[in-house]
Amino acid sequence: MKTDPSINQHHNAVLKEALTAINQYFLHARMLGNWGFRTLETQVYRASIQVMKEADRLVERVLFLEGLPNLQDLGKLLIGEDVPEILRSDLTMECRYRDALGAAISHCEEHTDFVSRHLLEELQEASEERIDWIETQLSLIEGVGLANYLESTI
Repeated sequence: MKTDPSINQHHNAVLKEALTAINQYFLHARMLGNWGFRTLETQVYRASIQVMKEADRLVERVLFLEGLPNLQDLGKLLIGEDVPEILRSDLTMECRYRDALGAAISHCEEHTDFVSRHLLEELQEASEERIDWIETQLSLIEGVGLANYLESTI
């Protein structure tokens, strides 16, 4: 099914953020595991897998719309050097992803592509949940202190 090329451009913009997030989350998960923070490692690793599945759905949609998914365009990874910096970096990345989704949703709405809009809204909901989780972790660090927080994640 052929569509307005601008729809696939927006899908590819979202895909760029997703692919960047996958790599960042994966590396952060492995760093956290190496440092002994197994609970955090598991959560961040799951986020990387979840975003990978979301990217897969985007690729399928672009192909269905007779476009070419761009898997070569990646953004800059924001790699943290300690747990709070990792969480802040992941929050920044997730907010970029959510913003790209919002722009794509608006564009699909304007071009009456309601199926793409629905898909993107589902991805946006998952992104909001990840943002909420990261913000909760940062709030916990502030509330109980970094040492107590880190002890709870071993």
